[in-house]
Amino acid sequence: MKSIPEIISSLPYKKPFLFVDELLELNEEQCSGTYTIKEDEYFFEGHFPGQPIVPGVIITEIMAQIGLVCFGIYLEDTDVPILPAFTNANIDFITKVKPGDRLIIVSKKIYFRFRKLKCQITCRLEDDTLVATGECSGMLINREDIGKA
Repeated sequence: MKSIPEIISSLPYKKPFLFVDELLELNEEQCSGTYTIKEDEYFFEGHFPGQPIVPGVIITEIMAQIGLVCFGIYLEDTDVPILPAFTNANIDFITKVKPGDRLIIVSKKIYFRFRKLKCQITCRLEDDTLVATGECSGMLINREDIGKA
């Protein structure tokens, strides 16, 4: 299995769209990690000036990067570079997220078969306040296969 540093370095994202600070736990059944919302995140320029709140789509992306992509790279355990294809999300949002908040993501595997991963994912603030919860799924695709017919 890949180590945590190997998984983070193999992520296909770059700043300002990389939303993984650290991975706390990885095993065959679950994954957890964190991301701290920076004061100067690009999306705060328009959401909402003077009262910045993290958009739900960004919270969903944070949940997917940690709970699907990192987890999928770990479970796939291959040296072939892969890209995630996010296929579905059903997320309930409970409370708002502001600059400076540290999010803790926990993902529990529902299934992983035929390179498709489905998970129950929760997002909480550091004080254990529930931010969002739901199911997400995605597929792993070899990078060299992108663009092939």
